Amino acid sequence: MPTVHVKRAFKYRFYPTPEQAAELARTFGCVRKVYNLALAARTEAWARQERVNYNQTSAMLTAWKKTGELAYLNEVSSVPLQQALRHLQTAFSNFFAKRARYPRFKSRKTSRKCAEYTTSAFRFCDGRITLAKMAQALDIVWSRPLPEGAKPSTVTVSQDGAGRWFVSLLCEDPAVEPLPAADTAVGVDVGLDHLLTLSTGEKITNPRHERRDRARLAKAQRDLARKARGEGANRARARRKVARIHARIADRRRDLLHKLSTRLVRENQVVVIEDLSVRNMVKNGTLARAISDAAWRQFRTMLEYKAQWYGREVIAVDRFFPSSKLCSACGTLTRAMPLNVRTWTCETCGTAHDRDVNAAKNLKAAGLAASVCGAGVRPQRRTPGGQSATKQKPSRREP
Repeated sequence: MPTVHVKRAFKYRFYPTPEQAAELARTFGCVRKVYNLALAARTEAWARQERVNYNQTSAMLTAWKKTGELAYLNEVSSVPLQQALRHLQTAFSNFFAKRARYPRFKSRKTSRKCAEYTTSAFRFCDGRITLAKMAQALDIVWSRPLPEGAKPSTVTVSQDGAGRWFVSLLCEDPAVEPLPAADTAVGVDVGLDHLLTLSTGEKITNPRHERRDRARLAKAQRDLARKARGEGANRARARRKVARIHARIADRRRDLLHKLSTRLVRENQVVVIEDLSVRNMVKNGTLARAISDAAWRQFRTMLEYKAQWYGREVIAVDRFFPSSKLCSACGTLTRAMPLNVRTWTCETCGTAHDRDVNAAKNLKAAGLAASVCGAGVRPQRRTPGGQSATKQKPSRREP
């Protein structure tokens, strides 16, 4: 099979020196400032029914650097500032194409701290990366090797809320090869009691990562709430403690989803899932926390890009397909099935069903039928008002 050359980001932890940390902190602030200035300029032009493109904002950046008030922009590398303008251009392109909302201003407290360097702003030699305006290479913990012969085309440095520093290297990975074709397919029904239920009958327990640390998180949040608002050191330490707990939860969740999605893609030629509207489902105040912790959308994203890498297929069945109420043996549709009904017997053929396994079987059958007809995962169309052209799944319906 031919090798597929894909761009992959390899993320590593690193430990900056005090000088590097100060330089990166200045860069983060300048990136945020330039982004907000350009967004304000484009918003004002939008109010005048004018459009400002990337080239115009780049010229504005040159003018800003010559002013006394913004002369400090010259102290950091110009490449991350230009990349911020390119990211803003992408945000507006997505907005005009009705793929995203109008861009928002970056907050110093809540926005992600990151800076992107292209090849002209870093040096990669013998496994060491040195960024522009820095004399020393970054102290990176190489938890896994880069692909043989790979050279980063982009380096993104970031700091999360817990104070951890990360560097992400975008490389072309020639090692990704399509897997041999298989004759297996699986239907996947997501849930809360069980994270995944497969059409084979296998059930994967929901580890409920957030619940395991809920007591620690609640205590840390109470401690933070008692600290006086402002820039005090005590409040900053309390905020970092909360962020560390959130980071621990997110890391465990991401690790599990990566393992599950990789396994499903490697073992099956076709993976059938349900096209859920998670954004609407989390409006259910009773189940919002559990649904968010399950991270169904993140799981689907992983399935889709890994399937593209390895020559597999992911099919999303319409969210209104009655997978839980349809008998997978004879096709009889039950009129009503409350959420508390976990097992049921078909009145027509007498087959006893586990609710989730039956739903996974029906999803598999519907997905394979759609695959024969040429259907697959299709992007949601948007109306001129920005709403989805497809009706949304009710929030009280079983996930």
